[in-house]
Amino acid sequence: MTTVDDVARSSLLRRGFALEYTTLAWNVVGIAVLAVAAVDARSVALAGFGLDSLIEIGASTVVIWELSGTGEARQRRALKLIGAAFALLAGYLLVQSTWVLAAGHHPRHSPLGIVWTAVTAAVMFALAAGKARTGAALDNAVLSAEGRVTLVDGMLAAAVLLGLVLNAAFGFWWADPAAGYVLVHYAVREVRESFSAATVPAGSAAPGAPTPPAPRA
Repeated sequence: MTTVDDVARSSLLRRGFALEYTTLAWNVVGIAVLAVAAVDARSVALAGFGLDSLIEIGASTVVIWELSGTGEARQRRALKLIGAAFALLAGYLLVQSTWVLAAGHHPRHSPLGIVWTAVTAAVMFALAAGKARTGAALDNAVLSAEGRVTLVDGMLAAAVLLGLVLNAAFGFWWADPAAGYVLVHYAVREVRESFSAATVPAGSAAPGAPTPPAPRA
């Protein structure tokens, strides 16, 4: 049974690494694509989404580091770093959304931005679902937490996409920053949950965490 469990765990770990490396590669390419689209359209939203890709790269790097080792202290440090990534994301969304609304910034239309954010939203939602399943199977709070970072990234891509489409179709330039405020609330909640999970005493379960299995006889 131990051999079967070890094989299954190794397979799940490989899947976790594959999900994180895919996220990492996608966001590295995304930074370049978004930089071109943002400059062409003079879009603050696209430029900000590029910064969000940097946050996601950092979060993926943290998970790859955590999956490469073991130990409760290592996992707690990783959870705190994930929480810090969410805090950066919330701060970026709050500042960007407020600035765009206050300045009344009207970006140009961006076909490249629309295509990229549409594809990115689909990819991020798929990756987030894979991380949630794999993290639950491994009982790994860090991978599960980073999966929520990826989910927020997908939601943000969808919000930026909606803003770009509404701006192109109807001139609703304010749609994207308005959606950003909704995501601020979600990101702040995840900051609290990540730091709460990182400070749970040894042997205790974090709120909402699965109950550990009983030891085998």
